[in-house]
Amino acid sequence: MMKSSKNKTIQLTLLSFSILAAFGTEARAEESALVEVVVISAARSATKLSETPSAIGVVDLDVLQRDKPKTMGDALNRIAGVHWNDLGNEQHSMAIRQPITTASVYQYLEDGIPIRPLGVFNHNSLNEMNLAGADSVEVLKGPASSLYGSNAVAGAINLMTAAPSRKPYAMFGVRREPVAGFSRIDTAASNTWDRFGLRFSHYSSRRSRDNWQQYSYGDKDSFTLRADYALTATSQLRATLVRTDLDSAMAGSLFENDYQAGNGKSINTFTYRRDLTTRATVAWEGETTAGGTTTVTLFTRRNDHGQIPSYQIGSCSATLCKGAKNNNHVDSRGVDLKHVQEFRWLDSRLVAGVYIDRTGNPFVSDNLSIVREPASGRYVSYTLASATQPLGVRDYSTDIDNDALFAQWEFTPLPHLRVVAGGRSDQIEYDYRNRLAPKGSTNYGAPDEKRSFARFSPKIGASYVLGPNANVYSNISDGFTPPEVSQLYGKTGIADLHPATYRNIELGMRLAFLGGALSLDSALYRLTGRDTIVSYTVSPGSSENRNAGRTRSQGVELGLNYDGKLVDARFGTAIARHRYDSYRLSSTQDFSGNDMPQAPRDMTTAEIAYKPMAGARVALEVVHQGRYWMNNANTVEYGGHTLLNLRGAYRLGNGWEVWMQVRNVGDRHYADSASSSYSGSGSYVPNTQNQYTQGSPRSVAMGLTYTYGK
Repeated sequence: MMKSSKNKTIQLTLLSFSILAAFGTEARAEESALVEVVVISAARSATKLSETPSAIGVVDLDVLQRDKPKTMGDALNRIAGVHWNDLGNEQHSMAIRQPITTASVYQYLEDGIPIRPLGVFNHNSLNEMNLAGADSVEVLKGPASSLYGSNAVAGAINLMTAAPSRKPYAMFGVRREPVAGFSRIDTAASNTWDRFGLRFSHYSSRRSRDNWQQYSYGDKDSFTLRADYALTATSQLRATLVRTDLDSAMAGSLFENDYQAGNGKSINTFTYRRDLTTRATVAWEGETTAGGTTTVTLFTRRNDHGQIPSYQIGSCSATLCKGAKNNNHVDSRGVDLKHVQEFRWLDSRLVAGVYIDRTGNPFVSDNLSIVREPASGRYVSYTLASATQPLGVRDYSTDIDNDALFAQWEFTPLPHLRVVAGGRSDQIEYDYRNRLAPKGSTNYGAPDEKRSFARFSPKIGASYVLGPNANVYSNISDGFTPPEVSQLYGKTGIADLHPATYRNIELGMRLAFLGGALSLDSALYRLTGRDTIVSYTVSPGSSENRNAGRTRSQGVELGLNYDGKLVDARFGTAIARHRYDSYRLSSTQDFSGNDMPQAPRDMTTAEIAYKPMAGARVALEVVHQGRYWMNNANTVEYGGHTLLNLRGAYRLGNGWEVWMQVRNVGDRHYADSASSSYSGSGSYVPNTQNQYTQGSPRSVAMGLTYTYGK
């Protein structure tokens, strides 16, 4: 099955680019140099992509406005080697140079500032962003800890907010997707008056209970307000306010029999996720030295995250199961100080700064006693359980302090050769206070303590420009992840953990053909991890977190893009292997040498679009995910899938546009994620050990957009 699906994808891609070759002479009559792309995230300052020794993908405003992504994943997944995994209602996991994972190996940023503090990573936290307020999204693949600190190990995703327009601008959009029960309204308004500019971007989405999937409602309201004020010709103030309110059912996963039935069933009836997030920044930027610019950003974050998580329901006996209800609150304030200094000597540049973050993180959790309906397997009701259950009641607060110094020097020692060297020193302290007594007992959590971590994360790389249409680059970079607050303090005893560390070695090439109409971006990498935090089984029913693992991820990423008058197309693929070099779960279970679960060997997206007339575009997209192991023992496998999507849009004139999107045109039955708890020994019972998140069937979305100004 995998070989057939993969061959179809490759055949369609080859056909697409054969068509491109036919149109190649139409694309550009002149032989011009590659138009230089400028990125921000690789150096925290505007930098030519040809001088950037890092793998970085960009989704710009033109693409966002043209393709009208429903979720952040619709935007990100067009980048080779990036996979946002849909868990419903903007809940997600991620795969960038890692398996599909919920681990804290990514840094999510907004205008270069982390949207969450370290130690409180949430794999769903991209749902706290407002894509409607974005100017672009940049994805820096591989460790970025030298600039952005902890968790930026497998990648950093940086959403750049849209600046106020210079002239009056307004937008209104509406979409409806009946099969998914989904509707959405977008609005935006912007203008600049003399020195002062203001932009408002908003969307509200609703997913009703009347859709293909049981218990999957979801509401989200999100807005971004940005104000820019020019103080002088060389300095300005910028302020942003972002607020998101998500109220979502957590449909959860299905066991084997229900998944294979493909009827959209959910066994959950009360699990939920509610996120209320507010972020505010005030930034001053100005020329403070000859050839030097300083930026001072003050920021605050406030996040209330409450849930009854579907993934914590278990330990069932007959009709009774155990679960939890919790609230995780974040309240942060901090400052980010950055200076960029240009020098004539060696055409060099220094980027240096200080980052200070102070966060309060109270957490409350209660046990639940859950009733399961025998016939259907559904969890139908719950009550608060006693504190004597093994999961235990939790009520604690952790103050998180993060102080960091960072610097990056770029210079040109030889013509066409750009060298980048830098690093960041992070000091991290957790001040944990248990608010229950007696402290240290079996039922009420760990005793108070303070714990510190310190780490220096270096990076060195070089980029060589071969000509106006080609450059090669290489880098070696380190990253790290400190233990999460929940990993240290989520149980009665405090685990003896230290940061996991990662090293990335990378070689890449960028090329352009047909006068810049066709471009290629490729990278070869190896990412090795040490002291990876794993759950170690001490004895049956007893486990603890330990630094006990070594991992290796290696692969190749390839992206092709073509932009012609009648046809445009893209192709992105990642072929990789993710394995445990060392992972000993217990004295009797050793998975060293095995592939990591939920690690597809290949992930590919391809799109070809035809533009028959001005303002009209029709595009066919292929999404392929290769097979992968569902368990650590590498004995249960998910066979992968290939989906077709269709997009069409037509500009009517006077600012009006109609569009349509068809997802999963072939109505394929597939899983967004698949896992198995089978250890590889003993009885294998698929219907109690295998779990799947069912993918959406065929659905049609239609929309209408009106835009005034530009």
